[in-house]
Amino acid sequence: MRIATMFTTAAFAALFSVSAMAQTATPSTTTTTPSATTSTPAMKSTTSTVKPKAMKPAQTSVSKACSAQADAKGLHGKARAKFRSDCKKNGGKAA
Repeated sequence: MRIATMFTTAAFAALFSVSAMAQTATPSTTTTTPSATTSTPAMKSTTSTVKPKAMKPAQTSVSKACSAQADAKGLHGKARAKFRSDCKKNGGKAA
């Protein structure tokens, strides 16, 4: 009975110590140097540095005007997309 209790205790201790070690972050002390034979550059992270381009005010007003015209005509789906595309090419004036 005493041996079974010791094994059970050891198993719980091992289980909890593994999960505790998995949650702690240890700083990396090793440095990696790029290989001289590498032919492709390393990928850069673009999630924090890329900003969406803001539309120019003229483009925004043309897009809104074309959208309002499409709403007035009651267009939906592909017909609306085609109308808006043609309208924006004409500078906000329906063809």
